[in-house]
Amino acid sequence: MTTLFLTEGESASGSMVSSRDVYTQAIFSLRGKPQNVYGKKRADIYRNEELYNMMMALGIENDIENLRYGRIVVATDADFDGFHIRNLLLTYFLNYFEELVVAGRIYILETPLFRVRNKKKTKYCYNIKERDMAFTEISNAEVTRFKGLGEISPNEFGQFIGDDMRLVRVNVKTLKSIQDTMQFYMGKNTPERRDYIMENLI
Repeated sequence: MTTLFLTEGESASGSMVSSRDVYTQAIFSLRGKPQNVYGKKRADIYRNEELYNMMMALGIENDIENLRYGRIVVATDADFDGFHIRNLLLTYFLNYFEELVVAGRIYILETPLFRVRNKKKTKYCYNIKERDMAFTEISNAEVTRFKGLGEISPNEFGQFIGDDMRLVRVNVKTLKSIQDTMQFYMGKNTPERRDYIMENLI
């Protein structure tokens, strides 16, 4: 299946470009955080060069039937900035091209947070529990924490965007609740959102 990866920064996109399948995979590299488009009109796409270029790369200016790729994969760092960029991209699609989300065309790429290895064995771990299990299984293990996608070498990255890559499909249970959800998380209700975060902070 043809895939367009939306990634952040030159270091992350560099590793992906070097390890991708050139026949089925393309990379769109974001230059910093995209604009929050919640509540904005369709015409605003044409005032933002990056959002416009992303729309044109996907081929969906006039109709999503012209989508050039079978799936769109958001690939960001597993940190606060990466999660924010992820939310901004999902807001972009839900605000302007919700049909792509409903059709199950949008995915989130999961990449490992840790590498546990010794001279004979290497395991990639996607959470702390997997890391701890691998550390007990591999004697004299060295643990590496990947702070971002750019820290994964091209030689390693290929296996994480290959046939067995871990993808989470973005789905919407009901469109009726989407506007309220987007308003809360991406709207201008900063005090309300701050109170919610403080009350639920673990």
